[in-house]
Amino acid sequence: MKIALASDHGGFKLKEEIAGLLGEAGIKYEDFGAFSEEAVDYPDLALVVAEAVCKGDFDRGILCCGTGIGVSIAANKVPGIRAALCHDTFSARAAREHNCANVLAMGQRVIGMGLARDIVSTWLGAEFLSGRHARRVEKITAIEQKYNRCSR
Repeated sequence: MKIALASDHGGFKLKEEIAGLLGEAGIKYEDFGAFSEEAVDYPDLALVVAEAVCKGDFDRGILCCGTGIGVSIAANKVPGIRAALCHDTFSARAAREHNCANVLAMGQRVIGMGLARDIVSTWLGAEFLSGRHARRVEKITAIEQKYNRCSR
């Protein structure tokens, strides 16, 4: 598994914590920034991760900002991306199992580091269940296609 990872300044410390977790687990990842707490615009970084996942260069992506809201909204503008904002392990598991979420978004100002590690571990360990859920994910893709936003 290969993960694309990024944050804005408001999620920088959380991203660093997640990078440590990925490294400890031996999971390959690329850090796309931010590389400090100096102010940057979250849509720029969310776009880099979403495009990298959409192109297939990475299996999944993880984004952090102050709340997780901004990066999830921005990432979800990229066709084929299903970014899920998760601040608990139940949602993280469901995001993968039911929605085939390929990007995880979290907020540094919302959750602590320990919970974030648990959320990431849960999300990475969960797999899409398919079945009735596949039909629903296909409907999401159909919405993208209807509005000519889907490139694949």
